[in-house]
Amino acid sequence: MNASSQLPQFHIIGFTGHRQLDQPREIQGAVRAALESLRHEGPGEWIALSSAAAGADMLFAGQALAAGLAWHVVLPLPPAEFRKDFSLEEWARVEALLPEAQHLRVIAENGSREDAYLDAGMEVVHECDVLLAVWDGQPPRGKGGTADVVAYARELNKPILIINPATGELRREHFNVLALSDHDLAFFNRLPAAPEAARLIANPFHAPGEIAQFQGKVDHAASRGAPQFRRLIAATVLLHVMATLAATAELAFGLPGAALPWVKLLCLLGALAVALALRVQGTHHHWVRCRLAAEFCRSALATWGLPRAAPLFADLDLPGLRQLTRSLQVLHGRSLAAQSATMDEFKQLYLAHRIGDQQDYYGRRLASALPLLSRLRAGFWVTTVLAILCTACYASEETWHWMEMPATTRAWVFSFLPIALPVVAAAFLSLVSINDLHRRVARYREMQTTLGAARKQLAYSQTWGSLERIVQRTERALLQEVFEWHAITSFAESH
Repeated sequence: MNASSQLPQFHIIGFTGHRQLDQPREIQGAVRAALESLRHEGPGEWIALSSAAAGADMLFAGQALAAGLAWHVVLPLPPAEFRKDFSLEEWARVEALLPEAQHLRVIAENGSREDAYLDAGMEVVHECDVLLAVWDGQPPRGKGGTADVVAYARELNKPILIINPATGELRREHFNVLALSDHDLAFFNRLPAAPEAARLIANPFHAPGEIAQFQGKVDHAASRGAPQFRRLIAATVLLHVMATLAATAELAFGLPGAALPWVKLLCLLGALAVALALRVQGTHHHWVRCRLAAEFCRSALATWGLPRAAPLFADLDLPGLRQLTRSLQVLHGRSLAAQSATMDEFKQLYLAHRIGDQQDYYGRRLASALPLLSRLRAGFWVTTVLAILCTACYASEETWHWMEMPATTRAWVFSFLPIALPVVAAAFLSLVSINDLHRRVARYREMQTTLGAARKQLAYSQTWGSLERIVQRTERALLQEVFEWHAITSFAESH
């Protein structure tokens, strides 16, 4: 295993607490003890997440930074509006601490202040793995208070650490559901590094090397898994067709001997073995999650040169990839200071290595899928028409007895082909479905149109703001194609 192709795991401890604290020293010690205990719970780095209100929020942020944790901030309102809730002295402390935040997010640009505070608290609960609360156990004194946030965390069954503000006593709730080891990210990290020929030739957006190598190996694993999966599923269809043809031939031609029954049995056993292999080995599941992970990484790598981390996965909550997307977002935010590409440099890189590569990719895929779809459609129509003709001949002969033909021809036209041809026609349709050809052809054409429009827009853009918006729209379109594919294929199985 290549350690440089692994991504780190991150956990988030969210915080909520009262503004007025009677025993700040006791609470400070309890917060410090809670942070220290979590750091020894399991593997991975902990990130502190809170608002920046006076009182408990500032105490938590100070302890988290002192303990060496990264601090992410969720503000209910823009700073200019948020500061109205502070005295000059309080705001001076907040203003001095905010530059220490590794990431800052504003929840509401306008609207009710109480609603904004409640939304900020709920957002902390959404994003955290554990909620640390300094709470006196009393009902809420107004919308958006600590009691509301704790109640929401309980409703979602989040692990909670509650500090009694009067005594500093610490108690835990729902910690039986806390999972600190992410099996999916561990699976991706365990994948062997891609062969030299399959690795990314370049890292044009200057992302950290481990991310480029990680993308290369999951992409390679997905590329190896997809053809195998489709071939195995196609094999089950073909083996069932062969078994049906053997049985039909035996009935139509009255063939003697024990060979054909054994051929049928072997075909059916082979189909069963392939289906069981797909289920036991988890081939389909591994292929789907590797492809999804590879495309997420590809999208993240393509936006690495932007001056701000693009919120590509902000509203995404796929359980199997939650830790992966978190790692990509955190690592991107941390690398922003090291990025030095100018706007023109980034634009040219994005046009060549993202837009151009994706246009080439969809062009190649369309050129491959369209002829295959045409051949399978033609096979379906030819076999269907022949089946209709043979059946019509059989029906008319049985009714009017107007045909004179040799016994062998009659066996073919009246017995074998009317049964065999519909089975073959159904197999052609099954192969179209297995290869997802109808959707793929339509989407490849749509994506070529979308990427062509994005190329024109990017070529004209002259500011970072417009460039960022176009890049984010393009990445959302590319990810939407991935989501659509995932929705269709993720639960497909052989039966």
